[in-house]
Amino acid sequence: MRAAYDHHRAPGGILVAGGTEEEDRKGRSMTCGSLSHGFISVIGRRRVMEDAVTVAIGGVDSYDFFAVYDGHGGAHPTEACKERLHLIVAQEVKERRKREGCGRGWEDLMAACFLKMDEEVSLAGRDASSVGPSALVLMVDEEELVVANRGNSRIVLCRAGVAVPLSRTHKPDKPDESERVRVEAAGGGITNWYGCRVLGVLTTSASIEVTVNARSELDEFIIIATRGLWDVVSNEFACEVVRRCLTGKLRVRFPEECSGSGPSGAAEAATMLAELALARGSKHNIRVIVVELKKSSAIVS
Repeated sequence: MRAAYDHHRAPGGILVAGGTEEEDRKGRSMTCGSLSHGFISVIGRRRVMEDAVTVAIGGVDSYDFFAVYDGHGGAHPTEACKERLHLIVAQEVKERRKREGCGRGWEDLMAACFLKMDEEVSLAGRDASSVGPSALVLMVDEEELVVANRGNSRIVLCRAGVAVPLSRTHKPDKPDESERVRVEAAGGGITNWYGCRVLGVLTTSASIEVTVNARSELDEFIIIATRGLWDVVSNEFACEVVRRCLTGKLRVRFPEECSGSGPSGAAEAATMLAELALARGSKHNIRVIVVELKKSSAIVS
């Protein structure tokens, strides 16, 4: 039997309060041209939602902007990033185009944008050197996928049925991470790492990794999610679940919870991944975005 909850309206869907699995179960679905996507937000077993999602179709020049922010010290920094980072990136692209022509130099550009976001969080009265979210950004146009990552979220591309990670999770098993942990254990602190303090997160290093990937006709979809999913679900299994949803072989238990004129395959897939993470005992907030790169009817199962 489906559990009963008290529902409270919140941005991005319904924030469900009560019970052991507090969640925003409202999978959102949108379609812009041929690019369909869906997302879901789940509080899970945490008392508060510290993660956030941004979706801005056409938000950066010719690029659609998607991002997840994984909070570690309250909801304020993630909400600030949700409202501002895509606007900062759009403005930076515009200004650099005026100065430098068509070249973008994504790595320098994104580092500058993350640093500016960090400064805004600091000026808002929060100490961004000790509190703030990790951030994972995807920008998509007709030719390429631009990924900027700093933290413990992850983005996975499904290409011809194969799971292809487009980001690396920043964890203490990396040499640079181990050095940071050693310094902090000795009572020190690092606010600048590789020349920039990206979103001011001290729970992971402040390096930012930027990759630009050419799109292929074999690309099927992308999964972007915070650690609440990836702690308990592998890249390969997540892609399998989404493929089955997009091809109609797997449906969510309560499709009415996916918003829109009718639940899209992407929204159902995001919801299914969140439910799977909860069933597997995820201990963190869960934010999942699924972006279709080709129509589901063209996916060969």
